[in-house]
Amino acid sequence: MNENTKNIDLTRRKLLASAAAGGIALTTGAHGAGAAGNPENLPPNIPDWSRALGEGVDARPYGTPSEFEKEAVRRHVRWLTASTESSVNFTPLHELEGIITPNGLCFERHHAGIAEIDPADHRLMINGLVDKPLIFTMEDLKRFPRTNRLYFLECAANSGMEWRGAQLNGCQFTHGMVHCVMYTGIPLKYILEEAGLKTNAKWLMPEGGDASGMNRSLPIEKALDDCLVAYKMNGEALRPEQGYPLRLVVPGWEGNMWVKWLRRIEVGDMPWHAREETSKYTDLMENGKARRFTWEMDCKSVITNPSPQAPITHGKGHTILSGLAWSGRGTVDRVDVTTDGGKNWHAARIDGPQLPKALHRFYYEFDWDGSPLLLQSRAVDSTGYAQPTKDQLRAVRGTNSIYHNNGIQTWHVQSSGEIENVEIS
Repeated sequence: MNENTKNIDLTRRKLLASAAAGGIALTTGAHGAGAAGNPENLPPNIPDWSRALGEGVDARPYGTPSEFEKEAVRRHVRWLTASTESSVNFTPLHELEGIITPNGLCFERHHAGIAEIDPADHRLMINGLVDKPLIFTMEDLKRFPRTNRLYFLECAANSGMEWRGAQLNGCQFTHGMVHCVMYTGIPLKYILEEAGLKTNAKWLMPEGGDASGMNRSLPIEKALDDCLVAYKMNGEALRPEQGYPLRLVVPGWEGNMWVKWLRRIEVGDMPWHAREETSKYTDLMENGKARRFTWEMDCKSVITNPSPQAPITHGKGHTILSGLAWSGRGTVDRVDVTTDGGKNWHAARIDGPQLPKALHRFYYEFDWDGSPLLLQSRAVDSTGYAQPTKDQLRAVRGTNSIYHNNGIQTWHVQSSGEIENVEIS
């Protein structure tokens, strides 16, 4: 039995002992869902759903969640952008567990709305500094060797509104521009090898088929390392909002480079300096100068539950804290949490797979006495990089940027169990 298993077993025995001392408080406690519902459906009565036949197998052609899980949805903030066609829908991180994001809950970011593309009409063109310019159909691409890889995708603007202080009250809005799925696709290097790279090929320009013609410059070293051209996520076809029928996957790098509705890749000898890497997606510094080509997503973490959209409802006693951590440079090797704003730190338990450039799930269990808390998490990745505080970030970069904010997040838990987004010095 390893140390983590011992700790889980000890916690379980402690919880069961507490429940035994309190009668049936564990199952019908005075707080949360256990106290709600229709008494006619509670034991020893026979509940309504046991008295009649349910729906048949043809009632739901595509699987949908229970009607009682209607709060687990993507949401957007209307005032953030000028229109929904160039906006964001945020992943409900506080409603999820594990490290896989369901396809229907993956955040979406568009620059010209969702392109609806018939895969029979879609083509991928390779041109520029190649020996053979090529055009592939979707069927052509599916004849290449394929691979399956689990990666997180994070928008560079995730947590961007927090540079100047606490703004959005909920981890769905402060951190919800991230998701993690299993991609099925072709290593990009195979496609480039088919076209043949000229000796002076140094950069790629992937271009999307949406109305914005979204494009970015991508160094050839990254393209030949771990990039994919993907057509499935979590086993099914990409969703339209995720780039159906084809998208680029650029592991560990900012989401704007993961070009959706991928239609063309031009090979060149220098970067293109496109709109999305000059006027946008650069880090504006305090002195007015901008850092560019800051592609990698730094090590980051957030407590997803308890959090403002997931308050503590069970009252005092045994409490399970859950959160997510990730790094664009590798795995997350350690996560520490604090309940007192950083005075004392405790090692969290990382549970499940620890895969490079994927989300990691962590837990910390403690007994809450009902006093106010200041919850924080701090991740350390496989390179030894430790997640900084927001003040440490601002000391270097100021507050002009909206990109690459990986500072430590603070949640203030009130005695009532309600939670708000705050900052502490």
